[in-house]
Amino acid sequence: MTEVRIEGLVKTYGSAFALDNVSLTFPHGSFFGLLGPSGSGKTTLLRAIAGFVVPDQGRVFFDGEPVEALAVEDREIGMVFQNYALFPNMTVAQNVAFGLAVRKVSAADQKRRVAEVLDLVQLGDFGRRKPHELSGGQRQRVAMARAIVTRPRVLLLDEPLSALDRSLRVDMQIELKRIQREVGITTIFVTHDQEEALTLSDQIGILKAGKLIRHGAPLEVYENPRDAFTARFLGEANLFEVLSSSNGYHLADGTKIEALPSTHGDMLAIRPEHLVVSVTEPAQGPRLRATLIQRIFAGAIGSCVIDWQGHPLKATGRYQEFSTLPDQGPVWLSWSPDQARWVSQ
Repeated sequence: MTEVRIEGLVKTYGSAFALDNVSLTFPHGSFFGLLGPSGSGKTTLLRAIAGFVVPDQGRVFFDGEPVEALAVEDREIGMVFQNYALFPNMTVAQNVAFGLAVRKVSAADQKRRVAEVLDLVQLGDFGRRKPHELSGGQRQRVAMARAIVTRPRVLLLDEPLSALDRSLRVDMQIELKRIQREVGITTIFVTHDQEEALTLSDQIGILKAGKLIRHGAPLEVYENPRDAFTARFLGEANLFEVLSSSNGYHLADGTKIEALPSTHGDMLAIRPEHLVVSVTEPAQGPRLRATLIQRIFAGAIGSCVIDWQGHPLKATGRYQEFSTLPDQGPVWLSWSPDQARWVSQ
């Protein structure tokens, strides 16, 4: 298992920063998710680690050893791309063995190692098939097998599940995590799908316009976003501007907000699952008068679309909890103060 460390990576294209002084450590054997909107620098960072992109500044280390001078083929990297990049004229076994053949591994060892990884990805009986005879999920597993059969130090995944439909994507998330745990390879995973990153990753890093905005354990980053961008990008958040006066902190309608010892920022973020909707006024705690616009049924989980002072808000929970609410009309919103987070804009 290999620790990957990057220090002060900078990459520009013209006057635009693709990477803007990014430093980050990917721990040994971790599954690390990189996420951010389009153009945030995720793929550029991945390609810089692989050696496909040469940074203008900065260093890349594998287990403390600099690798910038190494060619792509000498970095011992396995990669899986969005389109899988399988050779259509080759069988599954030949596709998987390609990297071994390039490295001049003996035919006997090729056969043994290909059989091992095809069993690992649960395609042991598919070696003679061609890519066009496989489903999308099976092609994705072939690409994974090809990437790990060479026993790389680091596995890089660039949106490998984005071409799959939702139900298959969920199944493959489970498969990806299982395979990564079994082989123990340090894995860096690029995705724009927040739910996917939360599901798969031991650690996550959020990029915006080439800058690393936040990184850490998924639960920690989700529950303590620190800034409005992270709160909105990683899941959903209701954001309230907080005003200050001689009487303390309050919202636009005058609702008093308690300042916590760790207070920082100028907005309050409340996740939809922490916003309580009721017909009667709560007896205590912060509460707002608002208007219920719509109740949405989505199986066991439901949501409410709410208007407060012209701002759209959202509450989520078990649909049964919302069944006593009117379809539309005046409601009360409340939350526990310890579930609200102060964030900067």
